[in-house]
Parts: sequence; structure tokens; C-alpha cells
Amino acid sequence: MSTTRIFVARLAGCAVFDRQGDRIGRVRDVVVVYRRAARPRVVGMVIEIPGRRRVFLSIGRVVSIGAGQVITTGLISVRRFEQRASEVRVVAEILGRRVSLTDGSGEATVEDVAIEEVGPAEWEVGQVFVRRPRTAPAPFGRGATAFVKWADIREQQQGGGSQSAAQLIQSTADLPAADLASTLLDLPEQRMLEVADELTDERLADVLEEMPEDSGVRILARLSDDRAADVLETMQPDDAADLIAKLSDERSEALLDLMESEEADDVRMLLAYDPDTAGGMMTPDPIIVSADATVAEGLALIRRHELAPALGAAVCVTQPPYEPPTGRFLGIVHFQRMLRYPPHERLGSILDTQTEPVRANTSAAEVSRILASYNLVQVPVVDENHRLVGVVTVDDVLDRLLPDDWRSSDAEDDAEPAPARVSTDTSAVTTVPQRVPSRRSPRGRAR
Repeated sequence: MSTTRIFVARLAGCAVFDRQGDRIGRVRDVVVVYRRAARPRVVGMVIEIPGRRRVFLSIGRVVSIGAGQVITTGLISVRRFEQRASEVRVVAEILGRRVSLTDGSGEATVEDVAIEEVGPAEWEVGQVFVRRPRTAPAPFGRGATAFVKWADIREQQQGGGSQSAAQLIQSTADLPAADLASTLLDLPEQRMLEVADELTDERLADVLEEMPEDSGVRILARLSDDRAADVLETMQPDDAADLIAKLSDERSEALLDLMESEEADDVRMLLAYDPDTAGGMMTPDPIIVSADATVAEGLALIRRHELAPALGAAVCVTQPPYEPPTGRFLGIVHFQRMLRYPPHERLGSILDTQTEPVRANTSAAEVSRILASYNLVQVPVVDENHRLVGVVTVDDVLDRLLPDDWRSSDAEDDAEPAPARVSTDTSAVTTVPQRVPSRRSPRGRAR
């Protein structure tokens, strides 16, 4: 091994490569097992491979750890990771945990854990980085830190117990919302709810948009009405409508009454449509401009940082008013078409005359066929008076077509796949024989 001591909080997020230099995925956690008279032993890592699948990488398959990367033999099981009763995940369950110091000096909080190489493919928990409670009265002061041996601390919970939600949030601060949603779904439900409580409204809104609706409803049920309304306001209207539709009528109305009127009106409009129609899937806030707007103005609107890529693929041209439901819908201008014309060109003169809008009551299946047939990223939605009420984007359709549990399961799970060599070219997966448990690898891992 190139490094003999590694801090887990820094290891999380590091890229994993095989010996040929092909990237396999990223480290998400380290798995250890407690021992009665010795330090916890590292048995492997949880890594995320393409497709957001989290799998187990045995420590015996790790060739090198260092320079912000992990090198493996390339032989791993692609079955989804399932934590066993004797195992503890360091990032998810140990960081942030309260411990007592055996020297009698009081309590501390675990902020990081160092793992050390003690032999070929043998790693154990070594030092622990802890922070003592603050003693200064300053509101922003922090307690003193120290490095202690594992034997010098005593946990206040049994292995696998609760940890500080704030510490887990800090360790996942750089994760995209979709990856954080996957991380929360891997936690026990009570821990997931505690972490959700500590997220900011904006971060929680992003996470809820990436979660299955049932999980999102359980999180909303834990929040106060005021905070739930604030989070729903921050979400995309179509995602907020999907969650509100799962709530009881009484709570739905209570939350809508607490939301800002503009956001609540968008959600109410979506709730009025059948969920399996264009109106039920659409995003009610596309980019809308007048026919006199110029190419320069259109490009400036789609350049906004907060705009989703699918919504920025085109601008809709209508007669006034320019808020849904608008005046008569005139047409759509794709951003590639805008790039072909000078900045002063009027958008009304370069409309795409081939892209026809769909009615709000058009079935989801028909909308899917239109997007696929004409290679579109979005399609406008109009009402019976030909007024624009929204657009259906390709991600709206994918959310409707994929199974409810697509974020946390794969079709291959039922097939019980064998361990395989995984590389960045996921089209080529080489099956290898089942591993035989050895001293370096305490047991075969099925995932």
C-alpha cells in the first residue's frame, strides 16, 4: 500500500480506478466490524458505480490508497450493497457520534476516523479525531480538538447507533442532490428523517425532487406546516404537486394556503389535471417571450444559472400576457436556431413551424411518442383556447415512465448477478468466479 493511514472523511468522494486506469466509481463510505478485544477491522468500502448503484468493494481487492484515489484489482460484485447486522458504516454511523474519554476528561464528538494498514490487505481503525465541548462563552466558539486512540474512547451508543445529523450533512455537503437523496434512502428511516430536519430549505427541496414520492411524504409529515410550505415553495411546481397529491386533503389545503400565492396557484393548476396527461406532467414556468424579443434577449434568458437544462433548450413565443395561461401561443424557438441568427433578429420571424403543441389532456404515452419521434427536449402544452399553460420536458416524461423505485432498485437486482469486472465502459462487464472468503476478506459479499 502507498499510504498507511487514511482519514475516512477525506476518503469519501475519492475516485476508484482499476489497474488499467479505467474509472469504476467513487467511495461513499467505509465499512468496519467491531471486535471485542481489538480495534475495529475494515472489511471494505461502499462505492458508487455508474447508474448510482452502490456496491461493496472488499478491502482485499484494494491495491492502493493515496493521492485522492483508490486503485483496485477491478474485480467487484455489482450486486447492490446491503449492510449486515455486524457491520458499521463510518461516515453514516460513526462520524458525529458522542463518546466518553477513558482518561476521565469528559465527552467529545467524533469528527473523523483514521484507518491504518497493519498488514497486506489488512486495515484497522487507528486514531480518532475528536472535538471536545466548547468552554468559551463566545456564540461561535468551538471546542478543542485532539487525536486519540480507539482504545481511549468509549461509545455512548452501541455499534450502529445514532450519530449527529449535522456531521453527516457536513460530510455530504459537496454531493449532488441526487446522490444525497440516494445516501438518505440508504439510512434507517429515523436517521433519514433526522438528517432531513437539519437540511436547509433549499437543499431539502432539491433532495425531495430526487426522492420517491412515498419517502418525500414521510419527510413532509415530520415537518411543521410552516416549514413544509417553505420547502414546497422552493421545489419545482410539478414535483411539489406530486407530493401534495399524496397528502390528505386537509393538509394539502393547509400547506397551499401557507405557500406564496404565485407558487400555490401553479401547484393548484397542476393538481387540476389528470397525472397521466400532458397537463399533469408539465412544468408551468417555461421561458416565455414576445414576438418582438430579439435573439440576444432570448439567449440571455436561457443563460441563467438556475435554469434547468431542459427548460433552457427553447423559448416559447406568445401574445400577451406572458404568464401562463398566456395569450395565444405563436410558436417555439430552439436555442440552436437562435445561434444561427444575428443578435438583433426578432424571435417572431424564426419560429419553429414544425413543432406542434399538445393539448393539456393529451395522454402521457402520446407525449412520449412525440418527444421520441421528433427528437425534442420539450414540447409546449396549450389549453382549449390555444393559450400556453406549460411545457413537458424529457425529464418530466422519464419520471413518469420509470418505475416508482427507480432511484433505489435496478431491474438486475432480481437476476442475482455474479461478481463482475466493472469499468467506465459499462457496456462490457466480464463475469468472474465467486470469491472464496479468506483471512484478508472475512466473507464473500453478495450484493
